[in-house]
Amino acid sequence: MTKNAPGRNDREGLTIIDLFKMFPDDEAAEKWFEDQRWPEGRKCCPDCGSMNYAVVANRRPMPYRCRDCRSYFSVKKGTVMQSSKIGLQKWLFAMYMMSTSLKGAASMKVYRELGITQKTAWFLTQRIREGFKKGNARSMIGPVEADETYVGGKRGNMHASRRKKFEGRGTAGKTAVVGVKDRASNAVSAKVVSRTDAETLQGFVADNADPAATVYTDDARAYKGLPNHESVSHSVGEYVRNQAHTNGIESFWSLMKRGYKGIYHKMSPKHLDRYVREFAGRHNVRDSGTLEQMAVLSCGLVGARLRYRDLIEDNGLDSGARAIAV
Repeated sequence: MTKNAPGRNDREGLTIIDLFKMFPDDEAAEKWFEDQRWPEGRKCCPDCGSMNYAVVANRRPMPYRCRDCRSYFSVKKGTVMQSSKIGLQKWLFAMYMMSTSLKGAASMKVYRELGITQKTAWFLTQRIREGFKKGNARSMIGPVEADETYVGGKRGNMHASRRKKFEGRGTAGKTAVVGVKDRASNAVSAKVVSRTDAETLQGFVADNADPAATVYTDDARAYKGLPNHESVSHSVGEYVRNQAHTNGIESFWSLMKRGYKGIYHKMSPKHLDRYVREFAGRHNVRDSGTLEQMAVLSCGLVGARLRYRDLIEDNGLDSGARAIAV
């Protein structure tokens, strides 16, 4: 990359020109995906786990055949790419766009750049987000910052008939998201939650942070009772006291909301959790080079499946798109 340019010069970036040279066709992209999934070169049958396979001469219906269970397989099988008619070059280019865009890549952008329909691009990006989700689990040694935020439209912008449904606090009608950030590793874990009570928030902290880690939060009552806990009183204007603050996780919320407001513009509670985990997953590999980021994402695609009918299926959450309140 160009030296002394704005941004992170210590990262090993990859320009779009480099990307085209490295992956000029589906064959080159397939070789790269195989190298990520089977780095030692020995293919493994996704159905039975056997390494005893044969190469199919005409590559139909798939390039490899397991000699033990007699099933055919390719690098797509057993991943979110399974049964996809989209070429692997386009899969890889979409992953590049979503990995290198800190605020995300809208399906409208992806469909224009890849020459596919917007509906296909939306499904493609939702499946890629499954790879980001898989890479979020880790134990945080601390100190850890914990906080929650709320996503949803501003009540003042709603129609009067809709506004009446959300009487009460300013968070009424919005979706709660809880997150923790490890100061030691800079890692973030976040997810949508249905409640913000002590059991939910403290349980999320316990699932992600080491029991001995110091936890910093604001003065929300739900966090009281956490071990090794310090808080700052935002309600009285206290935001930093020695090492006690939540500036790190709030910075993550700020980036996420700028992405939603500037890139996606609106989103629905039904799919919000997938987007939240995408932002967390991308944040966690932010210091890596571009190819390494894509490799981590590629590994996350293995073992995940997301069929279109499952994506649009009712999950009990509102599927209506909402603007982001900032």
